[in-house]
Amino acid sequence: MASGSGPTSSRAESIEGLLASKEIVIACGSGGVGKTTTAAAAATMAAVRHGGKVLVVTVDPARRLANALGLEGFGNVEKRVDPDAFKSAGVRPRGELWAAMLDTKQSWDDLVRRHAPDRETSGRILSNPLYQNISGKFIQSHDYIAMERLYEIHSEGNFDLIVVDTPPTRNAMDFIEAPRRMADFFSSRLLRLLIAPYQSRLVNMASRPFYQVADRVLGSQFLEDIAEFFILFQTMYGGFVERANAVERLLRDRRTTFVVVSTLEAAPVKEAEFFIEVLSSKRFHLGALILNKVLPEYLLDEAAEQRAARFCDDAVELAKLDGLAESLHTDQEQLARVLAEVGANFRNFAVVARREAGLRHDLQVRPEVVATVPEFDEDIHDLPGLLRLGERIWT
Repeated sequence: MASGSGPTSSRAESIEGLLASKEIVIACGSGGVGKTTTAAAAATMAAVRHGGKVLVVTVDPARRLANALGLEGFGNVEKRVDPDAFKSAGVRPRGELWAAMLDTKQSWDDLVRRHAPDRETSGRILSNPLYQNISGKFIQSHDYIAMERLYEIHSEGNFDLIVVDTPPTRNAMDFIEAPRRMADFFSSRLLRLLIAPYQSRLVNMASRPFYQVADRVLGSQFLEDIAEFFILFQTMYGGFVERANAVERLLRDRRTTFVVVSTLEAAPVKEAEFFIEVLSSKRFHLGALILNKVLPEYLLDEAAEQRAARFCDDAVELAKLDGLAESLHTDQEQLARVLAEVGANFRNFAVVARREAGLRHDLQVRPEVVATVPEFDEDIHDLPGLLRLGERIWT
């Protein structure tokens, strides 16, 4: 298990090597690129090949991960994947695979109990009507509590590797920056202006018109609930700041790495470029780029493309080859059409493959490892599917 902080001394050469030296892997990417499945596959392979206790955590509200791992009713509490599921897949893992999905409300309640100065204050916060309504809904809530939960799980030291599946790319930046933003909010001038009249029980002349209107529109009880909520939350400010600093240190620690997942379509590539740039500029460790649904390498074979061109140009003559049409149980005219269509399709896919190769070359400048995965014939929805995907990215 690695320790310390700062850049790693050597570059990994594979996903296997990368995960062997890390304790936290944060998977990022835009929606629809297979990020959740890829994160689960990487964790599955680590449990099978490396051993130890491996946890995959999803902060995406979708329950695809639960379906893929055969879990039911999992949430904040980590749950082990049944060893019999590996046995059914014909695999004997060296370690254990666990899974969890963030329960925002439960995590907030735990956070309040941990950071509040005393039990009375935590009880007042938890019973505050505003807290009960918005603790799982207001901006940055989900992203902030995800980082809190990650930090807590890592600090407990029960797992050798934690793989985190984040929300889509732009939200993933909120995921990273949420602790600092939350701490800044609870020390902001806006918040002080909001609660000052209720702290002093006096309303100055400048603010009186606003509060008179607000009182008529919203009701005095609602305003008091808001004020009490933020006044009580400010008692936890020190804990927020301390934890925000600790989380940032953890994200920059050499035991933590980021993995960007994308396809080579235009929109996901743009998102991947954005995230790679941000991670690099903020000096986070960018360990790998995993590209899903990549066209096969044989489409880049010049000799194969030349043969495809001949199919197009000489389809009629090729169809006349002695016995060919008969052996395929068709006539020469139909065979010529098929040969021309096959050749044209190959050449079209070859154009796309060359474009993908260029994009891949541009994207792989900064990550230590670049792994590619072809498009599978069927969706990955079970443990054997995760293992198939994991094998493709592993070495």
